[in-house]
Amino acid sequence: MSQFFAIHPDNPQVRLSRQAADIISQGGLVVYPTDSAYALGCHIGDKTALDRIRQIRHLDKHHNFTLVCKDLSELASYARVTNRYFRVLKAHTPGPYTFILEATSEVPRRLMHPKRKTIGLRVPDNNIVRSILGELGEPIMSVTLIMPGDEYPLTDPYDIRDLLEHQVDLIIDGGYCGMEATTVIDMSDDSHRIVREGAGDIGDFQ
Repeated sequence: MSQFFAIHPDNPQVRLSRQAADIISQGGLVVYPTDSAYALGCHIGDKTALDRIRQIRHLDKHHNFTLVCKDLSELASYARVTNRYFRVLKAHTPGPYTFILEATSEVPRRLMHPKRKTIGLRVPDNNIVRSILGELGEPIMSVTLIMPGDEYPLTDPYDIRDLLEHQVDLIIDGGYCGMEATTVIDMSDDSHRIVREGAGDIGDFQ
């Protein structure tokens, strides 16, 4: 049976953020809100939790996960960012974007694209997850909470609890946070490419 925390979306309770971070660091699987949709997240180095996410989402071993970071400084520890792209990232973080970048040695190899050695990273504009990340001290390995066969992410934390309370360790009720996936921008080489148009405005990337 999972735990269920109601965390204030504007002023997250530090005690609950710290407990959520502890659950993640101890190998727990967490449902949490972002600025685009609810997500499944776990510790960056936990293969067992990763396999649990794959089982819930019916994902194969080639699915690309995202590292959700507290801020741009943390993101830059896990990806190689040129001066040119640093300015772009600074202008669009935090926000509903996932950036595909060349991974550094800080990223476990199983999370990288097997051939290109890239990783998706993002800094969400959501106070709850940023509070948890601040307590955790490292990124959350993450994927959008879209169930097999569904077209859109789950949006109601009580529906999520009914569906997943025996498959995850914590569900965070952060209120309604949308049902549109992030905009994905591939910035792994000298040019950028829009991989998926989502919640983030693509105007600056066209």
